[in-house]
Amino acid sequence: MSDLPLLATITIALAYALAGGLLARYIGLPPIVGYLVAGVALGPFTPGIRGDETAIAQLAEFGVILLMFGVGLHFSLRDFWQVRQIAIPGAILQMAIISVAGFAAGRMWDFTTGGAWVLGIAISVASTVVLMRALMDRGWLDTPHGKVAIGWLVFEDLITVAVLVLLPVVAAPSAGSAWMTGAIALGKAAAFIALMTIVGTRVVPFVLGRVVNTRSRELFVLVALTIAAGTALASAGIFGVSLALGAFVAGLVVSESPFSHQIAADLVPFREAFAVLFFVSVGMLVNPSYIVEHWDQVAILTLIIVVLKALVSGLLGAVLPGPAHTALVLAAGRSQIGEFSFIVGQTGLALGLITANQYSLILAGAIISITLNAFVFKLIDPVERALKRSPTVWRALNHGVLDLTSTPDTLSDHVVIVGCGRVGRHLSEALGRLKIPRLVVEADPTRVAKLRSIGVPVLFGDAASSEILHNAGLERARALAITVPDDASALAVAATARQLAPSLNIVSRAATWDAARRLKAAGVDEVVRPELEGGVEIVRRTLLGLDLPIGDVQRYAELVRREGMDDSERPTADQARLLDELLTSTRDLEVVWMEIAPGASIAGRTIGETALRTKTGASVVAIVRPGGTEVNPGADSTFTPGSRAGLVGTAAQVASARALLS
Repeated sequence: MSDLPLLATITIALAYALAGGLLARYIGLPPIVGYLVAGVALGPFTPGIRGDETAIAQLAEFGVILLMFGVGLHFSLRDFWQVRQIAIPGAILQMAIISVAGFAAGRMWDFTTGGAWVLGIAISVASTVVLMRALMDRGWLDTPHGKVAIGWLVFEDLITVAVLVLLPVVAAPSAGSAWMTGAIALGKAAAFIALMTIVGTRVVPFVLGRVVNTRSRELFVLVALTIAAGTALASAGIFGVSLALGAFVAGLVVSESPFSHQIAADLVPFREAFAVLFFVSVGMLVNPSYIVEHWDQVAILTLIIVVLKALVSGLLGAVLPGPAHTALVLAAGRSQIGEFSFIVGQTGLALGLITANQYSLILAGAIISITLNAFVFKLIDPVERALKRSPTVWRALNHGVLDLTSTPDTLSDHVVIVGCGRVGRHLSEALGRLKIPRLVVEADPTRVAKLRSIGVPVLFGDAASSEILHNAGLERARALAITVPDDASALAVAATARQLAPSLNIVSRAATWDAARRLKAAGVDEVVRPELEGGVEIVRRTLLGLDLPIGDVQRYAELVRREGMDDSERPTADQARLLDELLTSTRDLEVVWMEIAPGASIAGRTIGETALRTKTGASVVAIVRPGGTEVNPGADSTFTPGSRAGLVGTAAQVASARALLS
């Protein structure tokens, strides 16, 4: 079957990618390997179903735009600046060394000069997707070692974006025109970046704010997609820069708006789906027969990527100021190539610098290196143990210390409040008065604007998204309060929060018993049902109005609250027993307060001197004076004129004591 229509091509491509991804995951490999293999199976070089290469290639371009837009959204200059001493020189030197090695291999295999440089640059960069997934799987993403690896990767991506701008210069026919073309290309890129910085940073947040005020989720997603794709297309059409650079700069501009976190969360499904199609389209260009015929070239290229690149990255990490474990993480993380390599290769292919068969060589190196990367990461611990057996070698390598202190504006030991209705507002105000740091997560633009106007830290977005909660710093928070009235949203927030911060104290609101049970199962520490709490408060105040002991009333109210979580409308046996004991034990007792008149016979005398208990049977449990309250006063406590005495006894005993006191 050939030349399938667009819809059928997309459906078949996604089905192949699903099968390949599941199979790769099942055998312990990254899903990206399965997507690439699915593309090979769907490509023109293998028998069976053949997809529409042109259609998938155009869809893949949109995947590149969303990938680069996401890189711009998540670019953190603050985090990068903390690791600059390792990331900047390390990325530059590693890319230079590997690019030269790749260039030498390309010239040996009869690549053109420009094609050899394309090969070298393509294998010098690593996959963002593969590295971040490997760090996340091992819990290293937020560690100092992970931050160094990500900073190195980010600077490497920035260099690659610049290379994509200058790559057309390599294809220029003469040196003179090359310099001129390069100058013009850099000038256009600089003009585009300046325009986006000056105008875009003002226009984009304004447009986003207007759309957010419509309260339409669909329009918000549409404007985000339009900004990403529109900026990329405009940059390519007007300024002549690559789609990748345009999308990256658009992401940088949007990242400065208060709505960036929600945009990143909303675009995740689109980015993932089109990224899959991008990887499938890349795999469709692989010619298996060419790879088999040139297996020696594939083997050499794989050695450069997996072995040489790992050694260079590890040695640079050891020489630069950092601990040895960081160098090992860098070595393992850099021993693969991915999406940026594909973008560089496709650009070289479009410019005629490399052929389709030569591009297959790059793709083969990517598939093999990504497959092996999972096993390379498993070597970190054994290699570290081996190095530690030689104290001299270990001391020479482990010479640096990473001091990545948090910046002052980074929230820590704070309380995250999800939803700022009446309940959330009261909690936020209470925490503010107590000087406890708090962060409100709210999706209502009107509430967000009001909170910001009064200086309350707020994060715009739907807290049910893990992308939003990750930016709330739950791993550094003291507590999470979920006040949203929707049980489904509360459950989604609780499940995500417990996954991000296993030890976090979580309190959540629930409308029904079933929701309370589900929230408890999701890891919520305390569940509050407003309807139940209202009933408990009515019971408590009614019993207190009957002059029953406060402690017993509180104990009964807590039992009602706890057992009320079983959604029963009838009192339980424990509730009935406790209430009966409460009423029985207090049926014949009275608690009264009497003021000591100045002319009373006991005024100025001690409790022991009056023999109040002996004469009346009533007991004095407290004396309230202007200076304070004396609880359980002793025999030497004095009845001062104007004070108030608390008496406990039967009705007859209290009446006798009342006569004596007055």
